Amino acid sequence: MSFTDFITDNGRQINKENFIHLVQVAQADGQVGKGELSLLHRYGRRFSLTDPEIDRIIASEQSHAYQPPYELEKRFAHLYDTVQIMNADSTITEQEKKLFRKLAIAGSFSEEIIPQLLDFILKGIREGLDEEELFEKFRKAKYLKNDN
Repeated sequence: MSFTDFITDNGRQINKENFIHLVQVAQADGQVGKGELSLLHRYGRRFSLTDPEIDRIIASEQSHAYQPPYELEKRFAHLYDTVQIMNADSTITEQEKKLFRKLAIAGSFSEEIIPQLLDFILKGIREGLDEEELFEKFRKAKYLKNDN
């Protein structure tokens, strides 16, 4: 196992697959915009990847089977990061929404709440809430109690 299989961020293990899926989200509309590329590089550096490594992953990533984490908080974190990438260019395309739906279903979220979940995360990001604050609100949200 190499350092790129599991990357540490402030004591938290980040699976490289999460970064790969962020790349896929950025590529969902057929192009990686400047805002998306900048955000991918910021995330990559946070995960201790170099700019050339990040560019290589972006250039080579076509498809990758998503293996969601077991813990609800980590699954939510993946979706939070996904929405940040989707929103980087201030436009969320139908392809990006479809990819979000696919990732949410793979993460065991019910199809009924996925549109609400996307809106919930997007609104939180736009309000400036960080991942932990938004997860706490998510756990307390009444309409999500029956899920997960």
